[in-house]
Amino acid sequence: MKLFKRSLLTALFAVLVATSAMASGMKPGEGVTLRPARATWNTGFFQEALARRGLEELGYDVQKPKDLTNPIAYKSIYLGDIDYWCNGNFPLHTPQLPKNFEKRAVILDPIIKAGGMQGYLVSKKEVEKFNIKSLEDFKRPEVIKAFDLNGDGKADLTACPPGWGCEKVIAKHMKIYGLGDYIKPSKASYEAGMAAALGAYKSGQPVFFYTWTPNWTVYKFKPGKDVMWINVPEKGDTGSVVSGVTGAVTDPLRPGFVVYDITVVANKKFLEKNPAAATFLKNFKLTINDVSAQNTRMNEGEKSDRDIAKHVDEWIAAHQDTWNGWLDAARKAAM
Repeated sequence: MKLFKRSLLTALFAVLVATSAMASGMKPGEGVTLRPARATWNTGFFQEALARRGLEELGYDVQKPKDLTNPIAYKSIYLGDIDYWCNGNFPLHTPQLPKNFEKRAVILDPIIKAGGMQGYLVSKKEVEKFNIKSLEDFKRPEVIKAFDLNGDGKADLTACPPGWGCEKVIAKHMKIYGLGDYIKPSKASYEAGMAAALGAYKSGQPVFFYTWTPNWTVYKFKPGKDVMWINVPEKGDTGSVVSGVTGAVTDPLRPGFVVYDITVVANKKFLEKNPAAATFLKNFKLTINDVSAQNTRMNEGEKSDRDIAKHVDEWIAAHQDTWNGWLDAARKAAM
């Protein structure tokens, strides 16, 4: 009897090992072609490339992504012309969705929760020296003097070029908070302005700039170490109130801009017909630091498709157990 039980257990173990080995090599997506879309801004390319690689490892034939503007991408997903994209920003993009979008499409759980942070950052040294908590503090003479880099009597803010959405919000802040006589937003090239700010900071000068995440700026200027997120005044603020922000001068923080999640958005029928792809995309998660580090490399010149593929290789190698877990879960969903 003992021998029989031992033999039975051995046989069951062998079956489990064989099943596990078979599952690990499964290609549930074989014979299925997927049609992704990609954002028109390159700071969103990395998550698309990672997702595409995972789906290819599951056997799917994933076409080269179409670079689409937000409204066209959402309409294409709704119509079934596109299967998915990894560049949803919500609630920021909610007004851009077609009517009855939820009937044919799904907004999945965030790839990066509150990944789309926007606001004003100030060098930590000056935050501590002058006890800066808000834009309101830039009305104080000693603060203006510290950040007046050209002697015109106003604090210099590295802001956004004309035509950018953030340029309009910053102009609104200058008006409703009565800051026009105290702060001068620079509207030159953002990349050039931030490069100059980085050079100034390295030479010991203070910095005051607008940025968003994910972005190379918060990799070069680390919040909490080099710079701090500051508030806008409560009066007239229509942005978000957000807690748990690394490097914020207060918790919660009023950044003055809408904070949004970065998500996968997909066609509902596509998800239903492809449980392996659906499971992979639902489990797919990144951190702000992951994307900001990769964006920094792109900013420094590594921005070709081959470069991005290399970044994907390196991320997977550094997170192999997590990656394998996503693939295993996807294969099991298809069994």
